[in-house]
Amino acid sequence: MGAGTAAERRTARRANSTANSAAGINEVMVQGRVSSTGEERVLPSGDAVLALRVVVPRGGPPRSTTSATVDVIDVACWSATTRKRASSLAEGDVVQICGALRRRFFRVGTVVQSRYEVEARTVRRVSGTGTTAP
Repeated sequence: MGAGTAAERRTARRANSTANSAAGINEVMVQGRVSSTGEERVLPSGDAVLALRVVVPRGGPPRSTTSATVDVIDVACWSATTRKRASSLAEGDVVQICGALRRRFFRVGTVVQSRYEVEARTVRRVSGTGTTAP
C-alpha cells in the first residue's frame, strides 16, 4: 500500500489530530500585514530560519484610549518551503500564516529570556506586490 496523495495524508493527519484532541491542539492562523521581513539565518546547529513580523488589527472596541489597536506577531519559517515563500514577501503584503504557537528561550548575556512566536507551517500571500506569486 502506497503513502497516498498529499490530500489523503493531510486528511489522515487532521483525523488523527481530532481523535487526539483531548491531548490538546496547537493550531494558529494569523492574517495581517507584513511589517518586516528578515534575512535567512543559519544557526550554529546548521538549521536555517527566516523570521518576519505580521501586524494584525485587534477586533472589537478598544478597552481604553491607551490600549494597543494592533498585535505584532513574530513568525519563524523553518522549512525550505516556508522560507522560500516568506522570502518573496514585501513589507505591506497581506499574508496568511498557519502554524503552531511556540515559546522560544534565548540568552542575553547571563539572563535567560523567552518569547512566543508562530512557527509557520504554511505561508500564503493574500494580496500585495511581493516578488513572486503565492
